Amino acid sequence: MMKLSFRRVRTIGAFLVGMVFYGVIAMAQEATRGAPTDPLTTYRAIGLGFASSLAIAATVIGAAYAVGRIGSAALGAAAEKPELLTRSILFVALAEGLAVLGFAIAMMLIQKI
Repeated sequence: MMKLSFRRVRTIGAFLVGMVFYGVIAMAQEATRGAPTDPLTTYRAIGLGFASSLAIAATVIGAAYAVGRIGSAALGAAAEKPELLTRSILFVALAEGLAVLGFAIAMMLIQKI
């Protein structure tokens, strides 16, 4: 298993945090365009933007981790028994369903802005 260095984890974390905050700012600007400048409306838009960014980030990271683990196990099992390949692809698809559900939740939150 590949060992992650602290520098690599810090770089990936900084990138993800930057992308989340960039998404929050972009969604808040879009929500308040042409609207009265009520501070409560702005904070609500920022909160919903942050929640949707966090929802999509967490589910995509979780799905990527699951697909990596399940995919490697599926290929190992298929190397020993080729008839297990079609059955194991189902488990990979279930892991990808996490990302799709996270995307759907994020879209529902964005529609509330």
